[in-house]
Amino acid sequence: MDTVTIYTMVSVVIVSLVSFVGIITLLFGKKKIDGLLLILVNISAGTLLGGAFFHLIPEAVEKSGVFSIFISFLILVGISIFFLLDKLIHWKHSHTKSSLIHTIKERKPSVAYLNLLGDGIHNFLDGLIIAGAYLISIPTGIATTLAVIVHETPQEIADFGVLIYAGLSKRKALLFNFYSAATAIFGGILGLLIGSHSEIFMAIIIPFAAGSFIYIAGSTLIPEILQKNLKLSTSLQQFIAFILGIAIMYGLIFLE
Repeated sequence: MDTVTIYTMVSVVIVSLVSFVGIITLLFGKKKIDGLLLILVNISAGTLLGGAFFHLIPEAVEKSGVFSIFISFLILVGISIFFLLDKLIHWKHSHTKSSLIHTIKERKPSVAYLNLLGDGIHNFLDGLIIAGAYLISIPTGIATTLAVIVHETPQEIADFGVLIYAGLSKRKALLFNFYSAATAIFGGILGLLIGSHSEIFMAIIIPFAAGSFIYIAGSTLIPEILQKNLKLSTSLQQFIAFILGIAIMYGLIFLE
């Protein structure tokens, strides 16, 4: 087994195991969890943007030799696909909540299944992206994996809460959340199989990944941060956490 395969498989397994982070909600109070999530979301936004602009886009340009319209198009494809995934999930949520046919009992399981499906697709794409990044270079793969892990941590805590709300037991919520996260492993395997035999895949997946990172940071994380009406000192802490995320990604440049 070569180095790239080992790094990829270890990374996607770690990403899958992050799903168990939801258990910390059982150990701490809501106030502490909310405070932790807020910091993590800020760091996550910074790492995703740093990963896109310091690692993925430069690698895409280096691979093609020039920043072309094709790269711009693929970045926009990444943004558009994650936008579509977001819209489908939110439309289904809205449709379920507004339907008079569903009872409260019927709604809650549908929210759980929808959440697991959306998270599964998302994690599968993460696995593809991580594999593609490692096929470019080990440092790019490490930077991409770190960005995914930091983003997935607050997401998995929230997903665990959704599953508990939907009526699942704590054990089942953790287990189902892991099953959903483990699709990253299949994405990683498929990415390695395709990427090791296809230059086209490699040319597509990196700018696509950059677009997905930009979308998640810009449309999901930053709006979540901005809607909190917090005092100046807390806002400053958030900004520092955001810059820290960017700085981490910048620091990883020196691994190359």
